Parts: sequence; structure tokens; C-alpha cells
Amino acid sequence: MKRDAGEADGDLSDAPQSSPPFRKRPAAETEAEPLPPSDMVETSNSSPNRNPSPLHGAPDYEWSCFADEDPMLQSSAVPEDEAAKKPLIGDKELLSALAAEYQSGSPILLEKIKLLGEQYVALRRARGDGNCFFRCFMFSYLEHILETQDKAEVDRITAKVEECKTTLQNLGYADFTFEDFFSVFLEQLENVSRGNDTPVSHEVLVEVSRDQSTSDYVVMFFRFVTAGEIQRRAEFFEPFIVGLSSATVSQFCKTSVEPMGEESDHVHIIALSDALGVPIRVIYLDRSSCDTGSVKVNHHDFIPASDGHKEISQSSGSDIGNLSKPYITLLYRPGHYDILYPK
Repeated sequence: MKRDAGEADGDLSDAPQSSPPFRKRPAAETEAEPLPPSDMVETSNSSPNRNPSPLHGAPDYEWSCFADEDPMLQSSAVPEDEAAKKPLIGDKELLSALAAEYQSGSPILLEKIKLLGEQYVALRRARGDGNCFFRCFMFSYLEHILETQDKAEVDRITAKVEECKTTLQNLGYADFTFEDFFSVFLEQLENVSRGNDTPVSHEVLVEVSRDQSTSDYVVMFFRFVTAGEIQRRAEFFEPFIVGLSSATVSQFCKTSVEPMGEESDHVHIIALSDALGVPIRVIYLDRSSCDTGSVKVNHHDFIPASDGHKEISQSSGSDIGNLSKPYITLLYRPGHYDILYPK
């Protein structure tokens, strides 16, 4: 069963008002047997104390401190047919909607949500279908471009996309297996930037992100980019993958990265961040404190690799606002990712 963090009607509605000017495409259809999940995997069956082997050249983090065994965090799990009724990307909601979910639950969680409220004002939920990390990344990134109209960033990411295409070609992927997914992402990028003369409205971006065919194609773009980066730097990622499964790097990509619906964990986040050069902050809402007698909100900043050096910064508590924030911030609850909005 895929986890879903639930939906709620918020006070900050982004309800769609017009039809998206994009062509429809059939959703990708792939199936594979899932590998055993890690701490950060998008599934309700995550092992609370699994500590994967450290990445070669990366710090050895105590991932177990982000574990959670609070049954309240399981309350939002819903059957797959119910999850399918929820929008792929929800409306923006005040953070108070999150607190309301846990009023009868753990005081630790309520205190952590209160701490989050010092830095963040709203959240946007994604459907719990195993693709929530990629959908959240997709929407956050395109929303950032729409709001900032950062031409330099558009040019930079366009060049990165070409590099990712070359990576796949060098790995032996036939162009027809991925080129449509790349084209759709570039179309969405153009439509939210001034390169399109008149960028789409925020309401249209929301509607497009809820369109199954378009959204799935962009998710598949990210999945191929992630798989290409993992295989390109197989020596770097192999120790971590061995800590998650008995699969080879190539097998891991074929069974746990490329297929739609396969859940994402820290390996996927690192690879996507590095491949596209986009930093990502993940904030963890769980019952752990990683300390005695105090409640803290843990987070990781995934900073793109530079000159072969991988940086992952870790902080907690009210320090969550002290570091330079990546413009993509995701809220992780065991089994699920949503989007957070800073004040």
C-alpha cells in the first residue's frame, strides 16, 4: 500500500481556472518488484531502524534518528483506490491544517509542528502514489521559475538537461526510450518562463500538474535523470545501494528508479539534486528528537556535488532557518513527501 499524507481544504486555494495549453500524453506504464525500503522511502512499510551503508566520500549520518514508530503517523494511510481520488498536487494549505491532523496524537509531533510554524506558513500535498517526491520536486521547481522568472537559471537547467541526455546516451539508452519525457519537461519549463513571451498563470501551472499524462511524463523525465546519474557515478552510489538491497547499480535503477510508482529515498534525492544542480531541503516530521529532553526538528540539505565533493548539511531545532535555504523544501513524514512554503 502506498502512503498518502491526506488532503485538506486550506485557506490559500490555488484552484485551477483555465485549461492548460499543453498537449495530452498517455501515462507511462511500467511495473517492477519493489526492493526493501530504507528510512526515507515513500512507503508505510519503512523499517524504523535501518541504517544503510554510508556513501563513499559522504558523511555517515545516523539515519535512525529520523525514524518514527508513532501510530498517529499511520493514520493518514489510505487504500490505493482512495489515494487515486486525490489530486496529484493539492491546493496550498495553511500549516495549521497539519497541526489539526495531530490534535489527538503525540505531543512531540504537535511541538514539532509548532516549531515548523516559526519558519513555514503553508504546505501543499502530493498524492501518495509512490511518485510524491518527484511530483513535489516538479511543482516546486516550476513554481520557482514562474515566480522568479530567473532567466539565468532557465539557461542553466536547460544545459543540464542536455548533459543528462548525453549521459543516458553514453550509458547505452536508446533515444526513443526517454526523449519524449525530456521534451515534455522542456515544454513545461518554457511555458512558465518568459521565453514563452507570456508565461502561464499560477492557476494553470496547478492544473497542468494535476493532469495525469503531463505530470507522469515529467515524473518519468526525473526518473531517467536520476537513473542516469546513479549509473554515471556508480562507484559513488554502489555502497549505499548495497546497504539497501542485494541489487547491482544497474538492477537498482531498472527496478527501483525508472518504473512509475517506485518509492524514492535518499539515493534518489542525492542523484537528482546532483544531476540537475538543484539543492533540496528535506524536513522530517517524526517522533524522534535525537537528543534527550528536548524537541527538535531535523532536516537535511542536499547540496549538489561540486568537483566530486558531496555536501549534505544536517541541522535541527530552530536552526532550520539559520542556513541558506534551498528554494525547494519538502516535508517528509514516514512514507510521504509534501511541499513546504517558508514565511
